[in-house]
Order: sequence, then structure tokens, then C-alpha cells
Amino acid sequence: METQEGQTLVTGGAGYVGSATVRELLRSGRRVRVLDSLLHGQRDVAEALERDGAEIIEGDVRDAESRRLALDGSSSVVHLAAIVGDPACAREPEVSEHVNVDATRDLLADARAQGVERFVFASTCSNYGRMADPSVPITEDGELRPVSRYAEQKVAIERGVLNGEAAGISGTCLRFATVYGTSPRMRFDLTVNEFTRDLWDDKDLEVFGERFWRPYIHVRDAARAIRTVLDADPEVVGGEVFNAGRSTENYRKLDLVDVIRAHTPSGRVTFVRREEDPRDYKVSFEKIKQTLGFETAMTVPDGVREVIGALAAGRFEDPYDRRYRNVD
Repeated sequence: METQEGQTLVTGGAGYVGSATVRELLRSGRRVRVLDSLLHGQRDVAEALERDGAEIIEGDVRDAESRRLALDGSSSVVHLAAIVGDPACAREPEVSEHVNVDATRDLLADARAQGVERFVFASTCSNYGRMADPSVPITEDGELRPVSRYAEQKVAIERGVLNGEAAGISGTCLRFATVYGTSPRMRFDLTVNEFTRDLWDDKDLEVFGERFWRPYIHVRDAARAIRTVLDADPEVVGGEVFNAGRSTENYRKLDLVDVIRAHTPSGRVTFVRREEDPRDYKVSFEKIKQTLGFETAMTVPDGVREVIGALAAGRFEDPYDRRYRNVD
């Protein structure tokens, strides 16, 4: 089948990262198609993207006919559709396995059969899990030590993308730092956004694992990283993994609290001991900078100011509404 140059399919394109990515790709002049089940009721987001010029297909990535319609004529795929995050995967383990693993493999096979040229897979820095020595930033060649079902699923698919399941397709895996910032499909169940909302709203905030390291990336920078890969020579990015973020944007939760406190004095913070989340990783993002010239434009302090500004302006009628989170 002859592909249409420049048409990009974004699965999960009405989601938190997806909606920002679709807007970024539309601004770059691409024709964009979205496949999204609208699991979180974000029909308004899909309609806004359609007005911006995206083609919207409401459908489930697990459904063969939906995949066929979405892939028809597409030259590139950005695969974001997933049951995202440890809590959501733990709550529905069988569903997450079907969506995150089985459907992704089916999508890869269908993409290959339909002549797709590029495949960008959204992975996660959570793959690094509990580092033996988090004081030394880990590179893409470092040991993967997933400690959650979500990360285990991402590791499994990465291997498939890089080890032949995408044969004939230029496949690239982006291991994203933890995402934050405002997006057309907003989430307040992400660390920076949640902490900022609660302290701005003068709530009590319990923080655990405050000394464990994580990297962070603004949602629009995540979208820019995807566009950067699509803009790059397939010979350069094909078969490669890139950490997506900025090396200076590794924080502990206690650091995040200090950043937010500098912008809002309200709320009360209690540090508590819990063992549910043992991840502890500091990440290097030098490869994507040196290979593709990608640098993030935003920092966590920028994102905190942005979220506070949006809250103060009343952009979210009820920032505690369930539509702004992936799990209850």
C-alpha cells in the first residue's frame, strides 16, 4: 500500500502527552491522525484537536479493525496508547497486559504489513527501577531493573521494537522522565502537578520516599522530543533508545516541595515512611542532546509557575475531578 508522506498516526492522541504531541506535530506541518478510545471521557479534547486539523478515530488499539483504519495511509506511528502508570496497571493487570503488550505487538505487526516506515514507542525511565548507585546518572546502556508491572511491560515491548518485531520499520524507543505541566487533557495524579495543586489549595500533603531520585520533563518538551525523532534521519534514530529529559532536571520529592514552596507558602507537608514505591534513579540525558541536539525548554520551576497560574485563573473548574486522573 502506498503511504502518504507526512501522515502520522498518534495512538492515545487525546491523552495527556498525546494531545500535546498532536498539537506539536500539527504545528510542524504534518498531517496527523489520532486513534484513541477516549477512556477518560476526553471527547472535548478530541473535538478541539479535530478543529485544529487532526483526524480523529475513536477506537481501541486492541481492536483489529480500528488499527487497520488508523494505519491506512500512515507513514509514521507514535505509539502512546497505554494503561499508564503503576497504580492503573496494578488495578487491572489483565487489561494492562492486553493493552500495553499484546495490542502493541499487534500494532507493530499491522504497521509492518501496511508499509509504515517509522515507529516511535513511548517508554519510561521507570525501567531503571531501583538503581544500585543513584548518585551516578544512568545512561541508555545501563541495567534495567523494573520494579512494577508497568515498567516490566515497557521493557518487554522495547525489546520487541529493537530486536526484530519492527523489522522493516525504523523503530525508536523514548524513555520519558516523569511528565508534568498543563496539557489539553490535564492530569493531577502526576507528582509535580499533584503537589502543586494541593499546596496551592492549602491542603495537607503527605510525601513518602522523599529522598528517592526521579527525572522530570514538561509535557510539551515530551512532545518536542517525539517530533525531534520524527524529524531525524531514520539511519540515526532507527533501532535506538533515547532517555528523554534534561540531566539537570533530576529531583527528589523533598526538592520538589522546596521548589513549590518558593511559589506558594500555603499548605502543610508531612514526610511519611512507606514501602510501596522503591524506585530510585537518576538519569543522564546526554545521548539525546548530543545525537539529536534536543534540549528541554522548560524546568520544574517553570512548570510549577504554569500550573499555579492555570489554577489561579480557574482553568479547571474542579481540579480534584476524577477526569484529571487515571485511577480513582
